[in-house]
Amino acid sequence: LDVTVHLHVDEKRLAGYWNACKALTGDCDLADPHMTQYDQINSLIRAHNYQAIIEAFIKDNSSRSLPSHFRWSVLRELLYKVQQGESGLDEVCHKLCVCNAVRDALEGEVLSIRFQQLLLKPNKCMVDFMLEVCTRSLDRDQPSEMSRRNMAGFLRTLCENLEDLSLVFTITSHKVFLELLRDEDRKVLMEQMRKRSATINLSAKPLPSFYDIPGTEPSLLLFILFCPDVQFGDSLPAASASVSIGQLEQQLVLSLDPRRIRQILIELHGMAERPFWRVNSKVLSQLTGVKSKHPGNAEDLNSPSLETIFLSPQDFGHARQLFSACLELVTEFSPKLRQVMLNEMLLLDIRAHETMAAEGSKERPPPDLVSRVRGYLEMRIHDVPLRQVIGEECVAFMLNWRENDYLTLQVPPSLVMNNPYIKLGQLLASTCKELPGPKESRRTAKELWDVVVQICSVSVQHKRSSDGRLGLIKQRESSLGIMQRSKFITFIKKLREPLVLTTLISLFVRLHSIVRDDIVNEVAAEHLSIWPSSLPNIQTVDVEAVAVTVKELVSYALTLNPNNQSWLVTQADIYFVTNQYSAALSFYLQAGAVCSDFFTKPLPPDVYTDQVLKRMIKCCSMMNCHTQVAVLCQFLREVDYMTAFKALQEQNR
Repeated sequence: LDVTVHLHVDEKRLAGYWNACKALTGDCDLADPHMTQYDQINSLIRAHNYQAIIEAFIKDNSSRSLPSHFRWSVLRELLYKVQQGESGLDEVCHKLCVCNAVRDALEGEVLSIRFQQLLLKPNKCMVDFMLEVCTRSLDRDQPSEMSRRNMAGFLRTLCENLEDLSLVFTITSHKVFLELLRDEDRKVLMEQMRKRSATINLSAKPLPSFYDIPGTEPSLLLFILFCPDVQFGDSLPAASASVSIGQLEQQLVLSLDPRRIRQILIELHGMAERPFWRVNSKVLSQLTGVKSKHPGNAEDLNSPSLETIFLSPQDFGHARQLFSACLELVTEFSPKLRQVMLNEMLLLDIRAHETMAAEGSKERPPPDLVSRVRGYLEMRIHDVPLRQVIGEECVAFMLNWRENDYLTLQVPPSLVMNNPYIKLGQLLASTCKELPGPKESRRTAKELWDVVVQICSVSVQHKRSSDGRLGLIKQRESSLGIMQRSKFITFIKKLREPLVLTTLISLFVRLHSIVRDDIVNEVAAEHLSIWPSSLPNIQTVDVEAVAVTVKELVSYALTLNPNNQSWLVTQADIYFVTNQYSAALSFYLQAGAVCSDFFTKPLPPDVYTDQVLKRMIKCCSMMNCHTQVAVLCQFLREVDYMTAFKALQEQNR
C-alpha cells in the first residue's frame, strides 16, 4: 500500500494477520525466499514432516526467533491430532515437549506441566534425547553465562526429579553435565542422590472395600473407580504444584476417555502434597454436578450421575463408555458398588431411550430394558442406596410405554405402600386403563383425585387474635401428601404419554374449576365426568398452587404435541378466564387450524362449539376487532344478529 496522509497502517499487525491467513489456507511455497519461519513450520505440519519440525525446534533453541507461545501452539495442534486418533504422533509430541522445555529453561521460565508429566514416566531413550537437545541448544561458539547457568539448573532439576538412579547416572556422566556444573555442585547433588531412597514407600496393605472407608469423600470415589490398583503413600514433589494441579484438573473436566482420566488421576495423586481427593473438591462438582452437604453420606456418595453431562444422543455413548469402565473396575473389589454402577447405567439407558423417543423415534424399548426397570423397582439389597431419581425415572418410563399391566397387577403391594412414585404411577395407570368406561373408572379416579388434592393442600392452623376472634393461618404445605408439589411437578414433566397427560390435565382442570367457584368461566377438558364435583375441605386447597400447576401442565403438554386440539382449547380457556384475550384467541384459532388442515376442510362440530365461538367473539370485542365479531356471530348455531349489527356500528375498531 502506498503511504498517504489519509491512511495509517500498522504494518507489523497487518503482517501478522497475513501470516495467520496463510497458515490456514496453506498458500505457502517452500522455495519462496520471503517465507518466514512460521510459514516453514506450518508447511512442515501439512506435509507431515514431523522430524523436520523437531530439528527446526532444536535449532530455534539457539536462535530463539520463534516465540514460545507459537511453539506450544504447534505442540497442542499435534496433541489434538493424537486425540482424534492419528497414530504415530506420541513420540513426536514427547520430543517437541522436551524441545520446548529446554527452550523454557534457557530463558529461565518455569517448566511446563506437560514436561513434568513426562518425568513421571521416564525412560532411557527420552533421557538421551533430552541430553542431545541440551547439547545442541547451547550456542557452540560462545554461550552466554545466563544460558549456561539456566541449563545447569535444568540438568540439576532433572536429577532431583528422576527416581531411577540409573537414569540419573546417565545425566551426571554426560559431557554437557560435566561442563556446566562445578565440582562442588556435582558433589552436593551426588550426596543428595545417595541419601534419597530409590523407591517410594508405598503401603503394602490391600485396598479396603469402598464401604469400609469411614468419612469417604466423593472425590475418593472417582479416584478408586479409575485407579483401584494404586496404593497410597508419599506424594511426589513437583515444581509449581498449584499450577500443575490446576492444569490437570482442567484436563480431567474436559476428558471423556477412561484411560486418560485414569492417567490424570494417578498423576494428580503423585503431584499433590496431600491426597488428591482432599485437594480440590470443586473438580468433582464440575465433573458430575455433585452438590453434597454431607460428603460421608452413602446416598451422596452415589449421587454423581454422569448422564447429566451428556445431553445429545452421541454423548450418551461417552457416558456409557465411562460407566462401563467404572463397572469393570469396581466388580473386582466391591459387589455393592458394582450394583450402584449398574443402577446408574440403567438410568442412563432409560434417558437415552426417552431422548430418542422425544426426538420422534417410535421404537419400543427392548424387553431387556423393561426387565431391568422392573428389577430395579423391586430390588432391595442391604447397604445399596436406591436413588430417588432412578425410581422416579423408572415409573415414568413404565407409564410412557404403557406398561400398565405391570403397574396395576404385578407390582408388589409393599412397593406401592413405601414408594410414592409407584403409588402415583399405579393410580395413573389404573385410571387410564379404565377410562373408556367412566362409571367403572370412578373408584380408581377418586383415589387419584384424593392423592393429588392432598399434594396441593396446605395445613390450616387456627389462632386467636388479640380481640379474641379466631383467624386462619395457612402453612406452606400439608404433610399429608405423598410427595411435595415441586417433586410432583418434576415427575409430571418426565411423562409424555398422551392419555396420561390428558388424564392429569382433566383432573387439574376440574380441581381448578372447583376452587375458583366460577360456573360461568369454566375451562374445557376431556373426561371431566370421572372426577368428583365438590370438595369437603375446599379451604385447605392452595388455590394459587392449583392455578400454577394447571398452567405448567398444559404448557408442558403442548411442547410435546402442539397439534393436540383438546389441549389447545384447554390452554385457550385458561387464558380466557384470566382475561388474556389475545393469547386466548390465538390458541382457539390454532385448535381450529390443526383439525381442519388450516381451515381448508370443514371443522368437526365438537371443536368450535357455541361456547368456544362466543368466547372468540368476546376476545375480538375486547380487542376492538368488531368486524371479526360480526363475522364470527354468523358461525353460531343460531346467528346472533343483535351482537353482529352492534359490532358493525362501532366506530373505534
